[in-house]
Amino acid sequence: MKLGVWLKIFRVLLGLFQGYWRLVTGFHGLTDEQKSREIEAWARNMLRIMGVQVRTQGQPASGPVLMAANHISWLDILVMLAASHCRFVAKADIRHWPVLGTLTTGVGSLYIARESSRDAMRVVHQMAAALQNGDVLAVFPEGTTGDGLRLLPFHANLLQAAISADVPIQPIALRFVDAATGQPSLAPCYIGEDTLVGSIWRTLTAPPLIACVTYGKPEKAEGKTRREWAQSLHACIAALL
Repeated sequence: MKLGVWLKIFRVLLGLFQGYWRLVTGFHGLTDEQKSREIEAWARNMLRIMGVQVRTQGQPASGPVLMAANHISWLDILVMLAASHCRFVAKADIRHWPVLGTLTTGVGSLYIARESSRDAMRVVHQMAAALQNGDVLAVFPEGTTGDGLRLLPFHANLLQAAISADVPIQPIALRFVDAATGQPSLAPCYIGEDTLVGSIWRTLTAPPLIACVTYGKPEKAEGKTRREWAQSLHACIAALL
C-alpha cells in the first residue's frame, strides 16, 4: 500500500479526534452562529483530507426548513454539513459509536429507533418543536442508502414534522462523481453487503471525487398529505439528479 494512503488515513483519524477534542473542550460555550461556522469548517477540512471537493448548485434555505435528500453514503452528512450547516435525524445506534457518536451528537443530531413506530412519533414531535424554533433539519426519506443512480421509495413519516410546524421542505440531490472524468463514482457507496470499513477504504483509495449538492426550491405542503408530499419530493429529487 502506498505511503500516501497511510498518510491520508492518519490525517483522517487526526481530524476526527481534533473534532472530538473541540467538542469536549469549550464548544458548548459558543453561540449558535459560531458553532455552525466551526462545524462547516471542520466538515470541509475532513472532506479535503479525503480528496472530496464539494460543489453546490442553487441556494440552501434558511430556517425554519426541513431538508430532504437522497442517501448514498456515510459521507452524505459531512457533505451537507460542509455545504450548509443543518441538524440531522440519525439512527439511534450511531449515538453509541466511539468518537463518531460524540461528533454526531455535538452537531445537534436527533436520534430515532427506525424499527419503532412509537419512537418515530416521538422524533416527529421533537422535529416539529425544533422547526418552530427556527432550526434547519435534514432527513433522508429513503431510510437507507442507495447507489445514487436511482432513488428508492420515500418514507413519509418524518415529513409530518414539516406539516405540523407549517414549514417548507427543500429537496436536495446528492451525487458523487470522479473529478477527472465527471462520471458517477460508486466508491463512497454503502449499500448491500458493503461494510463501513470497506466503504471508507474505497473512498480513501479512490481518485479525487466531487460531491455535487443540488438545492431545489423549498415548498410547503399546500394541502398535500405526507404520503403525497413524499411522492412529490421523490419526483423533484429524481429530476434534480
